[in-house]
Amino acid sequence: MQIAVTFKKIDSSDTLKSHVQDKMNRLDKYWDNPAEANVVLSVEKFRHIAEVTIAGDGFKVKGTEETDTMYSAIDMVIDKLEKQIKKNKKRYKKRRAAARAGSERDRLNALDKAGLSEIKEPRVIKAEQIEVIPMDIDEAIMQMELINNSFLVFRNSRTEKVNVLYRRKDDNYGLIEATP
Repeated sequence: MQIAVTFKKIDSSDTLKSHVQDKMNRLDKYWDNPAEANVVLSVEKFRHIAEVTIAGDGFKVKGTEETDTMYSAIDMVIDKLEKQIKKNKKRYKKRRAAARAGSERDRLNALDKAGLSEIKEPRVIKAEQIEVIPMDIDEAIMQMELINNSFLVFRNSRTEKVNVLYRRKDDNYGLIEATP
């Protein structure tokens, strides 16, 4: 795992860097491919803040902790990230396997039907029910990165309206908000 440690409003320390690297090595076993980690350690008055972002295997996890000592903030954020990775890795693998199986089956069915019929009108080939989960926009973006899908339907927890988040061709996101 490639680890980049940044210090804000705090003197850089080799002991802190080695502590971060030791703790981050604990997370290395969860990644199939090399991952990149960005660690930002900062101090604001009496608060010691550790922010970690890890990207690899097609998804990102982010975590932030603040305590009265930097070492405990690092330990707590690593524990938090480990839980996130375990939970999201299982979900990610299940969805990827289901998507692969479903897309192959749909392609074969479409090829069979195209050869047997000459219908030129557009029609609904597959109908799907989607569970609309309440979340905020940041959580929806994180979910989009995890499931690697082109869109996500969710209920905005702030406005209570149904929204659609979609991936644009320039790798940014677009948001559609439903109005009554």
